[in-house]
Amino acid sequence: MHLTPFVFVDAISFGISPAELVARLGPPDRVERNNVALTVHDYGHSVYRFQDGGRLEEVTRRAAVLHLGTLAIPFAALSGFVGAQDDEAFERAGFIVSPRFGFAFVPADPDWVTALARHCIATWRAL
Repeated sequence: MHLTPFVFVDAISFGISPAELVARLGPPDRVERNNVALTVHDYGHSVYRFQDGGRLEEVTRRAAVLHLGTLAIPFAALSGFVGAQDDEAFERAGFIVSPRFGFAFVPADPDWVTALARHCIATWRAL
């Protein structure tokens, strides 16, 4: 996964609409509503979660290595990286959340990383 915090996940902008996502990637394998009232576009390799108004909230995908600019951080090293580089990091519901870098992950889960829109950090803090 290549992440420009709060801006891009791989080549997908956080400004993309659901219709633009479908035009770009084709129809998802599944579209459903989750328990926090987000519309989920599940492509198998990536999951995009949108608010009802079409604003992209989160992108989850497998990331054996997370690329942040010129840095390449293996998933197994993410906990240590976040602990050393993000003084604002916190844990919620088993996730480590990095406000500085705009992502969340469960260290015990195999290499799934969720990139977050900037406005989502406050929601995660409030959990």
